[in-house]
Amino acid sequence: MPHPEHFHTIIIGAGAAGLFAARTAGRAGSVLVLDHARAPGEKIRISGGGRCNFTNLHVSADNFISENRHFAKSALARFTPGDFLDLLARHRISWHEKTLGQLFCDGKATQIVDMLLAEARAAGAELRLQTPVSRVEKTDTGFRLTTAGGALTCRNLIIATGGKSIPKMGATGFAHDLARQFGLAVTRTRPGLVPLTFPNRRFAPLSGLSLPVRAIAGGATFAEALLFTHRGLSGPAILQISSFWREGAPIHIDLLPGIDLTGRLRARRQTHGRRRLTTELAEFLPTRLVEFRAPELGLAGNLADCPDARLRAIEQALHDWSLTPNGTEGYRTAEVTVGGVATDALDSRSMQARAVPGLYFIGEAVDVTGWLGGYNFQWAWASAHAAGSAIAPVG
Repeated sequence: MPHPEHFHTIIIGAGAAGLFAARTAGRAGSVLVLDHARAPGEKIRISGGGRCNFTNLHVSADNFISENRHFAKSALARFTPGDFLDLLARHRISWHEKTLGQLFCDGKATQIVDMLLAEARAAGAELRLQTPVSRVEKTDTGFRLTTAGGALTCRNLIIATGGKSIPKMGATGFAHDLARQFGLAVTRTRPGLVPLTFPNRRFAPLSGLSLPVRAIAGGATFAEALLFTHRGLSGPAILQISSFWREGAPIHIDLLPGIDLTGRLRARRQTHGRRRLTTELAEFLPTRLVEFRAPELGLAGNLADCPDARLRAIEQALHDWSLTPNGTEGYRTAEVTVGGVATDALDSRSMQARAVPGLYFIGEAVDVTGWLGGYNFQWAWASAHAAGSAIAPVG
C-alpha cells in the first residue's frame, strides 16, 4: 500500500479564512487546501450584493459576539483593516466606503477571490476542490485524513469550514463535529444576521416598505434601516439585532428616532388643526405604515381633537413598538452562525487548540461572530493570519 501523500499543513475549507491562511502558512512549508465545493470562495462571491463588504474601518472587539469578548483582540490587533487595504493596493483592487465604515469593491467580489487564490499560489499552496473529508485522526506526528481522493497526512491541520449558515452553499457542522471529536467544547449555535418571522403573515400588507429605525434586542441597539417582508422583518437593523435576540423575547422598534413628535404636532395643531391625524403622521412615517397602525393607536379624528396626553401616548407607542417574533428564517438565509468552537479551548494568539497541538480553528467556526458590515470578513482575515503565522517552519 502506498504511503499517504504528506503536507506540512492541510487547510480544510476554501472560503475567506481558509484561503487567507494559506498565504501565511505557505511560508512555513507545503500547504494543501481542501474543499468539498466545486468552486472556492462562494460566500465571498455572493457577499455585499456581489461587491463584497470585505472589512470595516471601525473594527474593534466590541463589534463581535462571543462568550469571551476579549478573545478576538489579539488577532484583530495583529491584522487590521489597514493591512487588508495594503493587500488590495498591491493587487490594484479599487474600493469605496458606503455607510458606517463599510468597505466594498468598486468592481466585483470575484476580485477578492482571485486575489486570495493568487496569494495562496504565490505561497506555494495547492488547492483541491470536490474533495470531501470523511475522517480525521490524530497520529504521533500530526494528522491523517481520509478523503474522496485518498489518504493524506500533515503536521498541522487548520479547520476553516465555517458554520451552518446558508446550507445550499454547502455549509455544514463539520468544524463543530470535529472539535467535539477532539474533546473541545462548542458553545450553543444559532442563526445570526437573519430576518425575523411573525405568525399569520402579519406584515404582508407592508411588504417592501423600508424606513430608518432604532431596533433594540438583547441589550443591543442599532440605528439602521428596517424592511417589512411577507414573512416578517428584515433590513440591516433587524439583521443586526437578530444575533442578540433570544426566542420568546420581544424586540423594540423606535419608528421615529430622534423626533419630538408631540412638540411638532402641538405646533402644527395651531395652524393645521382641521387636518386628519393620520395625514399629519404621514409627514413623518410612510402612509402605509400609518394606516397599518391606525386602528391599534386610535388615530381617528382631526389634529385639533387630539389633546397633549393623547399625542404623548401616540408618540410613546411609535418610539417603542414592542413586537415578539415567532422565530427566524433559520440557517437557510442567515449570513452567519452565532456560537462555535469555545474560545476557552483555543489560544487567542495562534488559534491553536490548547489540548491538541497542531490543530487550529479559524473564522466562523469559532465562537466569535461579527456585526453586519464587513466585521466577519475582517475576523476571517485576522484569525487566518494568526493561525498561518503561528505554523512553525519545516525542520
